Amino acid sequence: MSTRRILVSSALPYANGPIHLGHLVETTQCDVWVRLHRLLGHECYYVCADDTHGTATMLRAEAEGLTPEELIADLQTEHQQDYAAFSISFDEFHSTHSEENRLLVERFWRAFEEGGHVARRTVRQFYDPEREIFLPDRFVKGTCPRCKSPDQNGDSCDVCGATYTPQDLIEPRSVLSGATPVERDSEHLFFRLSDFEETLRAWATPERLQPEVVNKLEEWFEEGLRDWDVSREPPYFGFEIPGEPGKYFYVWVDAPIGYLATFEVLCRRKGLSFDEFLAPDSEAELHHFIGKDILYFHCLFWPAMLAGAGLRLPTSVKVHGFLTVDGAKMSKSRGTFVLARTYLEHLPADAFRYYVAAKLGPGLGDIDFNLDDFVLRINSDLVGKVVNIASRCAGFLHKRFGGRLGSALDRPELFEEVATARGEIAETLAALDTNRAVRRIMALADLANRYIDERKPWQLAKETAGPQADAELLAVLTTGINLFRVLMTYLKPIIPETAAKAEQFLNVETLAWEDAATPLLDHEISTYHALMTRIDRSAVDAMIEASKAEQAAAPRVAGASAPGAASAPADTAEREPVDPLEAEIAIDDFSKVDLRVARVLRAEPVEGADKLLRLRLDVGDHRCTVFAGIKAAYEAGSLEGRLVVVVANLAPRKMRFGVSEGMVLAAGPGGGDVFLLSPDSGAVPGQRVR
Repeated sequence: MSTRRILVSSALPYANGPIHLGHLVETTQCDVWVRLHRLLGHECYYVCADDTHGTATMLRAEAEGLTPEELIADLQTEHQQDYAAFSISFDEFHSTHSEENRLLVERFWRAFEEGGHVARRTVRQFYDPEREIFLPDRFVKGTCPRCKSPDQNGDSCDVCGATYTPQDLIEPRSVLSGATPVERDSEHLFFRLSDFEETLRAWATPERLQPEVVNKLEEWFEEGLRDWDVSREPPYFGFEIPGEPGKYFYVWVDAPIGYLATFEVLCRRKGLSFDEFLAPDSEAELHHFIGKDILYFHCLFWPAMLAGAGLRLPTSVKVHGFLTVDGAKMSKSRGTFVLARTYLEHLPADAFRYYVAAKLGPGLGDIDFNLDDFVLRINSDLVGKVVNIASRCAGFLHKRFGGRLGSALDRPELFEEVATARGEIAETLAALDTNRAVRRIMALADLANRYIDERKPWQLAKETAGPQADAELLAVLTTGINLFRVLMTYLKPIIPETAAKAEQFLNVETLAWEDAATPLLDHEISTYHALMTRIDRSAVDAMIEASKAEQAAAPRVAGASAPGAASAPADTAEREPVDPLEAEIAIDDFSKVDLRVARVLRAEPVEGADKLLRLRLDVGDHRCTVFAGIKAAYEAGSLEGRLVVVVANLAPRKMRFGVSEGMVLAAGPGGGDVFLLSPDSGAVPGQRVR
């Protein structure tokens, strides 16, 4: 087998917030893939960095009384610690706010200018008149111009995937102040994306991209590639564009270049050649792992930038779906928006890694972190099936044979069956079909456990001692330990911390992939200590409660999500009707409901719905859209300007007509006899109702 040279990256976490489980889906998927290829003997490097620039970082630093540099330095340390605790095996973790990245960005920019790929034009840009700041795309929200979904970002729609400018939004608003932005003229610089259409079409093939991604790119090609606005106005935290005083590179310019700047740091440290990996004729490989929310940037802009800079294009871009928890969007109010460090205070990292691997496939489908299933699967698979093999054999081996394996197996054909699956499992893991690989490994674990159940070493150990009985028992125990060794080798990329404990138990330097083909014989193993223990549901519940408390205490910072951050979808879970006789709640449950005064900014009928009105509400610190079944009782126009009471912490619910982000309170038997609860005229939006 020839050795491959592989450079891998996962999306950069944004440096204005902590690492959460959504981030860890991607880094786990990527890390399993990287560890597999290292185990197969390939030269594989994994790089990542903090994505530091942009208005969001600047504003958070301002809110915390820090400089942006101080903020990103603190968060980089936290990010590295969190990733390390989940065994993410970066070869280099750096920062986009670095001298290496600045120089490389300027190298790219010179190449764009020399190649004629830069255009200059005056644009009308949104400006927040209250905060007196130009608004980046993600700081403008409004209704999608294509599918009419409310509360979408200023650059793309999470519902239909459309991309557009903030000016295309229907009823845009500033995320910072809630004010309606005004347009101001500003001269901007553009990257001519259309110059690279032929290159991109030739690159975007099923050999490099998943079928769903190829289809999406074809849609974008048919719509026509638009020039990309790559400059931003001050105040802005980022790199100033050479020769353009007061203009800064948009964060999405320097963020992906940060992959290569980080690799440059690694090259310097390890004596590698940057050009051998990145030159146009390089025989090395370049793979990027990303979430589907940043597909446009990585499958159009980034390969075009590489081509414009005279560098090789990616070998592949591997795209995954979002993480939901118990079938719904990660929610801070429900405690399912779980930070990495909160998880680790209650549960082992390998358990999460295993569960993610058991759920992820090669496509873009979302995966659900079902808390009950998580507990059952870890206890059943890892503890009950795999670790159980070692614990069932090790005690007898030490008690009767001093911990030394025999010189022969009891069932060589069974060992051969399990060991020869390594090629199939490696191929499946390499194809990112980790859920299928996990199912295959667990099927082999079932074979091993059936063998032990059939041979019953505990009964053999009770029989009269003698050379023949001892030889039979030793052969059975040796077979069991060797089956465990092979299974742990297959699981090593997925649960590396547990695999390291298994290596200590087996008294081997490493669980090497090819060594799985040969049984470990006449070898002394160490005393067995529990490699993994059962998870109690109470630990999961404690994690959720800790997350609720943590989020309740955390300050809200505008722009906390940004490029490169793992995203979560709208809540599309079906709700089962609740029997009112079974819906009693305690006072503690009721106290969780956050009732606020809201002002109706706009009310309108919902096309195609007989009972619904769409209400746009001002809740003081934010605005939201609510669908209310009060059409029979109220004319839409009569509600505008009225004060109502809204459940402000209700999880968003995706309906056929859009996303409802709360609930207005009303009373009455229904139909035309419904009366909205209205606070006194002296109340103000955002005021808590007690």
